[in-house]
Amino acid sequence: MNLSSPLGRRALLRGALVAGAGAVLGPTLLAGTAQAYTWSRTLKQGMTGSDVTELQIRVAGWAADHASQSRVAIDGDFGAGTLAAVKRFQAAYGLSADGEVGPNTQSVLNSLQQSDGSTVHFNWSEFTDRISGTFNGGKVSAAAAKENARRCMYKLEALRKKLGNTPITVNSGFRSIQHNSDIGGASDSMHLYGTAADLDVPGVANKTVYQHAETCGFSGLETYNTDHQHVDSRADLGRAWWWENGTV
Repeated sequence: MNLSSPLGRRALLRGALVAGAGAVLGPTLLAGTAQAYTWSRTLKQGMTGSDVTELQIRVAGWAADHASQSRVAIDGDFGAGTLAAVKRFQAAYGLSADGEVGPNTQSVLNSLQQSDGSTVHFNWSEFTDRISGTFNGGKVSAAAAKENARRCMYKLEALRKKLGNTPITVNSGFRSIQHNSDIGGASDSMHLYGTAADLDVPGVANKTVYQHAETCGFSGLETYNTDHQHVDSRADLGRAWWWENGTV
């Protein structure tokens, strides 16, 4: 595999998501002892590298400014999609929306991270299997499920911001195969991969949550006509987009 090419990097990253090759995606973040990410340079369009990959993970929730089946590719290449997401992120946080990720933007990015690698408004305990309290027993390794949950957290940070910093409760994140079966979940549920979350946003209608989620790069949205709002990133696993209510 040619890792110097975009296709090679994308193939490797997809493998890490599905098979759990955590070393590709920042093993210190998976170890539960991470501090603020060390940004060693100002990132700009045209650059490549693992720091660009981390940037893409953190701005993935800013994929669009209107309902759009678009996502930020997590491929380590700072292209047009990443640039647009960075600008939206910067504007939302009161930064100069120039698309360059220098110290000021990096500081805000780091402010969204807790020291254990989770995010400032979401904890690992919200995403672990409700029975075992771990990321074990799913359809990917525990490391891959945890990394997928981390990526989901950053999209949820964006969703929370777009909802006016309204607190979001995660009722269900990762599920083991056994737990998913016990509650009658779909046999290939995205919860089994750690890439899904069932949300409750007190005081906000599910339809409103759904509409804002349409701008956050979520490729799976269950109908808003239930007692919670399901979101997932199935396209990151190579699956087709599925918005049950279509574009709202």
